[in-house]
Amino acid sequence: MTTEEKSSPIKQRDLGKIIRPIFGALVAAFVLWRLYIVFIIEAKYGPQVWVSLLISGLIIGAVYSLIAIGYTLVYGILLMINFAHGELMMVGTFAGYFILEAAQAIKTPTAANPDLVFANAYPVLTIFLAFMVGMVVAAAVGYFLEKIAYRPLRGAPRLIPLISAIGASYVLQNISLLLFSPQLRNYDNPDALSRGDGWKLIINELPVNIPYTGVFTLVLSVVLMLVLLYIVKNTRLGKSMRAVAMDKNTAALMGINVNQTISNTFIISGLLAGAAGVMWGLHNAQVYNTVGFIPGIKAFTAAVFGGIGNIGGAMIGGMVIGMIESIGPTALGISYQLKDVIAFAILISVLIFKPSGILGEVLAEEKV
Repeated sequence: MTTEEKSSPIKQRDLGKIIRPIFGALVAAFVLWRLYIVFIIEAKYGPQVWVSLLISGLIIGAVYSLIAIGYTLVYGILLMINFAHGELMMVGTFAGYFILEAAQAIKTPTAANPDLVFANAYPVLTIFLAFMVGMVVAAAVGYFLEKIAYRPLRGAPRLIPLISAIGASYVLQNISLLLFSPQLRNYDNPDALSRGDGWKLIINELPVNIPYTGVFTLVLSVVLMLVLLYIVKNTRLGKSMRAVAMDKNTAALMGINVNQTISNTFIISGLLAGAAGVMWGLHNAQVYNTVGFIPGIKAFTAAVFGGIGNIGGAMIGGMVIGMIESIGPTALGISYQLKDVIAFAILISVLIFKPSGILGEVLAEEKV
């Protein structure tokens, strides 16, 4: 190898150290320029607009956080990105949809209301059943996905399971397409959780709607995340998951069933994805065979942003991505249709400037 060939990687690294700050400065200058125009020059939006956008961002961010946790759990144990995870959300969305449809179809007439249906007579039970079925079905799909698509490839190079995950994603999308058709369907919520209804917050004499479905989604998401943290930190299952994530061979020698622990991890991530899917349907209404693809990719962005393998990072990353997606287009004075561009621009920026995420990756020393 010549001296020139030896020095070229060093030159490339030095060049990267020069280009990255320049690129970062240009991006920061563009963002500050757009913020100056929107907030100072134009100043056409009142505080009620920003509060409304913030509420929307928190709601969608909570859903992203639940999905992102699934990514980070699997990555922490297997060091692989389960790109079929968004499809687990889609499966849960469909399962909840059919439970709600059945509840709307079952008549429970009373003397006062002969047309009363089960969903409106027992709204709490209906929503509970929708979540339970959605979560269980998504968890079951996640369990068999690990058995069929990932376990046989566990000893293969890391690129092979990644390709298998992408293939599994398309398989689940097309199975859904064959079973349910490409028809766009709407969640038929019980009247007690009707979309659009909510509390009115008055700011500058103008109302800001706080939707019931949004508050329900946010509160339930936080509860599920806290339950997961308790499981991981304080239960035998959580300790087994952490041990397997650190070192599978040592965990097996300590009497931990590694295969069962990995299966349990996929079940838990499926439960969370299924819950996120039902929340998505209740709040956003629409369900179709690719409904989980974009939220799944954004949740992956949130996991990377927070620090892949870091559960707390996934929670924070999901919330931040949701708020940036909601507020960003308006704050920058660009079309709301470009919200996806903003989310993926954040992913690129994080990979360039801080690949370990804002809270850092949580990986065993042997895996680094």
